[in-house]
Amino acid sequence: MIDCLLILRRVLLIPFVLLAVVSGSVAAATSAEYQSAPLTAHLISVQDGVPENTQTLSAGLHLQLNENWKTYWRSAGEVGIPPSVEWSGSENVADVEFMWPAPTRFTAFGIENFGYAGEVVFPLRITLEDPGAPVTLSAQVKLLVCSNVCVPEEFDLSLRLGRGNVIDSTSAGLIGTFSERVPEGAKTSGVSEANAFIDEDLTELIVSLRVDEPLQSPDVFPELGMGVALGKPDIRLGEEDRLLWARLPILSSNTDVTVAPSITVTDGENRAFTIIADRVAQGIAPPFELAATTPDMMELIWIAAIALLGGLILNVMPCVLPVLSIKVSSVLKHTDHDTTRVRFGFVAASAGIMTFMWGLALVLWALQTAGLSVGWGLQFQSPLFLAVMIAVLLVFSANLFGAFEFALPHGIQTRLAGAGGRNGYSADFFTGMFGAVMATPCSAPFLGTAVAFALAGRGLDILIVFSSLGFGLALPYLVIAAFPRLVAFMPKPGRWMLIIKSVMGVLLLATAVWLFWVLDGVAGLVSVIAVAALSGLAVLTLSLPNVQSQFRWSIAIASLVLAIAAGPLLQQSAPARSTPQLAMAWIAFDRSDIAKRVSAGEVVFVDVTADWCLTCKANKTLVIDREPVRSALEAPGVTAMQADWTRPDTRISRYLESFGRYGIPFNAVYGPSAPNGIVLSELLTTEDVMDALAQASGRDVSAKVAGQE
Repeated sequence: MIDCLLILRRVLLIPFVLLAVVSGSVAAATSAEYQSAPLTAHLISVQDGVPENTQTLSAGLHLQLNENWKTYWRSAGEVGIPPSVEWSGSENVADVEFMWPAPTRFTAFGIENFGYAGEVVFPLRITLEDPGAPVTLSAQVKLLVCSNVCVPEEFDLSLRLGRGNVIDSTSAGLIGTFSERVPEGAKTSGVSEANAFIDEDLTELIVSLRVDEPLQSPDVFPELGMGVALGKPDIRLGEEDRLLWARLPILSSNTDVTVAPSITVTDGENRAFTIIADRVAQGIAPPFELAATTPDMMELIWIAAIALLGGLILNVMPCVLPVLSIKVSSVLKHTDHDTTRVRFGFVAASAGIMTFMWGLALVLWALQTAGLSVGWGLQFQSPLFLAVMIAVLLVFSANLFGAFEFALPHGIQTRLAGAGGRNGYSADFFTGMFGAVMATPCSAPFLGTAVAFALAGRGLDILIVFSSLGFGLALPYLVIAAFPRLVAFMPKPGRWMLIIKSVMGVLLLATAVWLFWVLDGVAGLVSVIAVAALSGLAVLTLSLPNVQSQFRWSIAIASLVLAIAAGPLLQQSAPARSTPQLAMAWIAFDRSDIAKRVSAGEVVFVDVTADWCLTCKANKTLVIDREPVRSALEAPGVTAMQADWTRPDTRISRYLESFGRYGIPFNAVYGPSAPNGIVLSELLTTEDVMDALAQASGRDVSAKVAGQE
């Protein structure tokens, strides 16, 4: 049916074009022009009147867009609005067929868009109610035009055609030119096969087409329904350029894409066709694989140095408190031992750090290979991991408070002692490992760059980066291992050690409380109560002195296992946290809303955060919630948008990946002068935020804030 209409449309245009050639340039009827800063618009017609017994007329909506201005195609994606025309005020008009010339691709606000720039004519096929009678075309036009900002345009155009048969060659030529750019149907374009695959997670669209005539430089414009934003396509040709394969990332979408994909392909100015693709259940293999570029040796050395520096800086990040208490505990244990014992103890702690980093690298590589989202610190989105950490912290803190002492069975102690007294090194090993685990909620300068390089590369890149990262984190341990006499500078054992031990217990308990708060955001209150009650039962059981050791440990272990299982098993949808009245007003993250607000001239500050991200909390406390940044973010024309990544969210993951990021904190500032965003450092400073706000807006935000005070 579509092919028949397209053929009929071409046939009906032929006489007008031929007549235009032989008739010369005769002034045909046009509407009055509508003019604004972005565009000039009017209705044009091939004829200056209605020939006798004519049933259809050819006309066009002619737009001339000024420099840097664009308008949208019928599929406007996530940001734009397609032109619409209302013909209700027309006379002697039965129907108006509005035709869409093939679009071009342009990028706005980091999103691929389809539309028109410069000049475009939308051909119109007018069917008359009374053939040969005068006609009045009355168009109420609505469209969106965009440059650095987007401006909605609404205007009326009216064209009166009496009786006549004179042809205007200029108007006929324009209408004919853009009619040739209207895509053909599948049959007339020689498409023999068209398939499309959309994965279950709505992350990518793969298209495969076979055509009779070879393609040269094709572009692909899919239509998946309103609210779907697509990234730049990866287009490959095969079978002597008769097979077209394209993969497009789906940046954001409706919750359910059920429409049959409509695919428009352009190949130069004179070839375009639209087909409805068949949905297939399996992925479509490309005609060839692209050779992956691998970094050279100097690049690997440079990124390893960056990762090492990032790991070293982690030792002084806000997440260091629980790690610091473990380090102090390790030092205190060795104040009365010989240098050999100190050296090997700190080497064991370093081995624990490296073991965790290598294990994390292996897990991330496996997840990456399976096509799942990976990133730094994402284990804190897991209620199982949180429940394990809470149980361990509560037991450790109770031990530091003296509620009970760990004691292995006598036979095991004897065997370990006979093996050379190595039993102490296992504690050092797990001390280092636990410290590395607790460092992962933090990000540091250089860390984001190194992790992004690793997770976007090969398994070897992941291994090199995480080994260097672990080495940097373990470097303080290794320094003491190399120079064990540094321990001699520690004070001699005394009552102060009991105070330090209690302080460390408080720090671990505070960390457990913080993890309870994180668990509430991830799994809900029921999970928190169950984990707290069962972990508390385990601690209470271990603290009872009159219970036989066998039963005490059996009950404690059973309670801990149930506490760990309760985390994920009782997970529920957690309600949004209530915001204090004095807190800054944030709006929820919406990628398409960024573009809409920026196109209206606003500045948008995006903060990707999570309950488990301690560096995020430090940025908020030290910079975002303090003056002058807070006043700048609350100023008119500035929007503070927060993306909460406490729980897994594919929208946020895709957003971060578009910047090559796999961890948080992440902050970006958008504005009319920075539509694609200014990415800030992991550690925010007041100067950086204020400079980015001013640069994005194109004006001095700090001066504006000062003027309001």
